Amino acid sequence: MPYKRIAIKVGSNVLTRKDGTLDITRMSALVDQMADARRAGIEVILISSGAVASGRSELHLPATEAAQLDSVEQRQLFSAVGQAKLMGRYVELFRDHEIHVGQVLTMKENFQQGEQYDNQQQCMTAMLRHGVLPIVNENDTVCVTELMFTDNDELSGLVAQMLNCDTLIILSNIDGIYSGHPSDPDSTLIREVAHGTDLSQYIQTERSSAGRGGMQSKYHTAQQVADAGIHVFIANGKRDAIITDVLCNPDKVPFTHFLPR
Repeated sequence: MPYKRIAIKVGSNVLTRKDGTLDITRMSALVDQMADARRAGIEVILISSGAVASGRSELHLPATEAAQLDSVEQRQLFSAVGQAKLMGRYVELFRDHEIHVGQVLTMKENFQQGEQYDNQQQCMTAMLRHGVLPIVNENDTVCVTELMFTDNDELSGLVAQMLNCDTLIILSNIDGIYSGHPSDPDSTLIREVAHGTDLSQYIQTERSSAGRGGMQSKYHTAQQVADAGIHVFIANGKRDAIITDVLCNPDKVPFTHFLPR
């Protein structure tokens, strides 16, 4: 299929090491692939997690000090530090490809139809028109629990629909959706999902260690986005050349592909 505009969501477990620090080697590889897509004439929007995990590893708060903060305060503090660090890395890595990037920090209320929605859509459309690659994340520094997205899977789906993308690629630390638990040798990867197919019986409910999401969230996002007429791929962001292979060599790489309505 020809690609014109794609959204790529990268999860925290893809971008960070076990200790929570940013995996610069992995980030660099993903940026190289996004730059290749751009050179092929594809517009790219990046929805990137990793700010909270990066900020937590940067501050190294003692347990007693961290315990004095509630969950919202911790998220606000870590994201404020981590988002700056995360964007700084992206700026450096994309600069090597002579690609300008722009930061878009958003909240759930900005996706309700109205002036805020229109302004956000116009902003990112203008960025794309002038060759600037948008990097989107939730504005965790000011969000409180009831105003937060479920996770960045949900955010990526909303961005893909807002900007009329033809494809959304959700990168996690797993190859896709399996017919059983991924660690079960009898489980098989579900390669393609026809529109309207119910896979709820196969969805695992546990969440990753670094992020807020899980396969259940990815599945719900994929369903909604495919229902809007957009191709969705769930793939393993820790595989080498995963973005390039999904776009150019789909027969050579594992993933779960949700066919659009």
